[in-house]
Amino acid sequence: MAKKKTNGKGTSERKPRRRPGWSRFSHFLMLRPVRWVLLTVIILLVLISQRSAIFAWATDVANSTWALFGAGLILIVVALAVLVVVAWRRKLSSLVHRWNWWLGGFVFFAAAWGILALLGLGGNIGLGIAGSADFLGVLRTAGIIILGLIFVAPRKSFRLARRFAAWLVRKFRRPTVPQPVSIARPASVAEPAAPPKSTRARQPQAESAEAPVAAAAAGEEPKSLKQVAQEVWKKYGQSGNPVIVDGWQLPPIDILDRSTEVELTQADNVQRAKRIEEALASYGVEAKVAQINNGPTVTQFGVEPGWERKTKGVKERDRDGNVKIRQEEVSKTRVKVERITSLANDLALALAASSIRIEAPVPGTSVVGIEVPNTVSSSVSLRGVIETSSFQKMESKSKLTIAMGKGAGGEAVAGDLTKMPHLLIAGATGSGKTVCLNSIVCCLLLHNTPNDVKFIMIDPKRVELTPYNGIPHMAVPVIVETERALGALRWLNMEMDKRYQLMAASSARNVESYNRNRQGTDRLPYLVLVIDELADLMMTGFDEVEHILCRLAQLSRATGIHLIVATQRPSVDVVTGLIKANFPTRISFAVTSQVDSRTILDTGGAEKLLGRGDMLYMPTEAAKPKRLQGCFVSDPETERLVYFWSSQRKEEAVQLKIDEFSLPSMMAKRDALTARDPMLESARQLAEEHHQHISTSFLQRRLHIGYPRAARIMEQLEEEGLRGGKEERENE
Repeated sequence: MAKKKTNGKGTSERKPRRRPGWSRFSHFLMLRPVRWVLLTVIILLVLISQRSAIFAWATDVANSTWALFGAGLILIVVALAVLVVVAWRRKLSSLVHRWNWWLGGFVFFAAAWGILALLGLGGNIGLGIAGSADFLGVLRTAGIIILGLIFVAPRKSFRLARRFAAWLVRKFRRPTVPQPVSIARPASVAEPAAPPKSTRARQPQAESAEAPVAAAAAGEEPKSLKQVAQEVWKKYGQSGNPVIVDGWQLPPIDILDRSTEVELTQADNVQRAKRIEEALASYGVEAKVAQINNGPTVTQFGVEPGWERKTKGVKERDRDGNVKIRQEEVSKTRVKVERITSLANDLALALAASSIRIEAPVPGTSVVGIEVPNTVSSSVSLRGVIETSSFQKMESKSKLTIAMGKGAGGEAVAGDLTKMPHLLIAGATGSGKTVCLNSIVCCLLLHNTPNDVKFIMIDPKRVELTPYNGIPHMAVPVIVETERALGALRWLNMEMDKRYQLMAASSARNVESYNRNRQGTDRLPYLVLVIDELADLMMTGFDEVEHILCRLAQLSRATGIHLIVATQRPSVDVVTGLIKANFPTRISFAVTSQVDSRTILDTGGAEKLLGRGDMLYMPTEAAKPKRLQGCFVSDPETERLVYFWSSQRKEEAVQLKIDEFSLPSMMAKRDALTARDPMLESARQLAEEHHQHISTSFLQRRLHIGYPRAARIMEQLEEEGLRGGKEERENE
């Protein structure tokens, strides 16, 4: 038996067996390239054998397709190319944000197909769009083009249509002969008294009742006469349905101007939202913009934090035996808010903004608010806020409702002075404090008669609040001297005590219950103290001003006395801790440093405001301040309102005798009370009887009085020449 061959390792070797020929041929045919070559050859043989039938079928399909679509096939190819480019650039979100543009583009696509049909190249579909190839088809195609323009630019289209309609009206209107204008004084408005000099100096257009008549007699132009009639009478009393309360006519809302608000387009906001997401992603923070709120000055982007994911690598082998590493998610947690707030400067750099403010989180939502300044800011008119439903709802419940402004999302914000109950305003020069005071005063003047509200205004700068001197709501002319201002604070303190005595006698808890069954002058009006610059008063009489303001802020709410205090220096020596504790409602405009912001609001943020009415409003019930754009009241609006009230002034108001509470007057009263001391005569008798032993302590023992009173009596005795006991008093 033959031995098997063995290798060096002691194992036997066996030669591989060769496959048969048919097996190798079948294996060759099953290769992928060979299969594709065979399939291609078979298809070519079939096409060559059936070439005549295929050519006839293709000719019929091409003819029917051209008859149906015509040259519109080119338009379809272009439209598909546009969609592919938009999808490749990931701009499909514009289908939602720019839906009107896409709809307008579809209308233009149909109009282009109709134009091809008019040229005989549009096929049956184009002919169906145009309707016919005659003049009616041209009109129909033109109408489709106009419809596309309306979809693409609706505002400009409507504006153009309105101008065209006005041109047609002017073109076909019959000319009218100008008639003389006669102005009748309303019966409900009393004879307009001449406004004070300060009012006449600031409003030259507010003429007296004889001005229009004299102008008509002088033969002036009808245009100037019409201007006088509109500016003086139509806005100052000739309203269609005047509202009369207690014999006083309330001003119409038409006395205020409307302001046009500028809004950013949706495309700008979407672009900025994309920049925010890209900037956060570049720093490793996953987040997306969930909402966009347009405001007059800033736009608030609501950013929803994403997730922080932790992964681990898992090794796996594929079919070929190669090792691959797959990342598997282990856990995920929400991105911390601090990571977003710490990137404020980086976001400002990415958005090319001067500064941004981050509100984390937005109250009532689960997003972080990033407030970005608008490229074009718009002002907020007082009338625009008053006409909102939120203000009207609050005004129906309280007479002292004031319009604050509009928030970062464009919502109107109103406040109730009776619930505040006092307001502290601070901000740097030119940030908008005085405009805020004017808007508050004008808002109260629009809805309250002199029987409801009385003002005491202190203006050390002498130019900001003095235009209100002509209105009957003033309890006293605007106070500009510091000494008289201190006297007004003393009088207001005594008035508060007097009102408490009246309410206690009538068993009333507050001024509302006291006025419930009273009418006219029997009612207690609200007293609103407006101080334009607190720092000047604090430098004059620090201790007394702080004491009186704190006492008024603590006790005056029930008596209907409310304080509105403004200062441009929110330092701790002006806005002390006691004043801050008693003024829970505060407004901060733009300040110079974070220290000032913390002084007025107990938090930072006011140093990042933009100025010109941009403010942080912190009501009593809020945990953090809310950013607002304050209301703007122009000088002409203020002049109209002042002229309206001064023209129906019935009688001279009884002025408060504030001078009696000045420091010299109070010292004189004290001296007078001291001179009439009833113990002075008894002291004279003791001085005559005990001339050598008279002294302050002697008077204190014999008359049973205190040492200060005995010392005053002793000084008077010395002035009268009774000098006995002076040396003994000095020894004591």
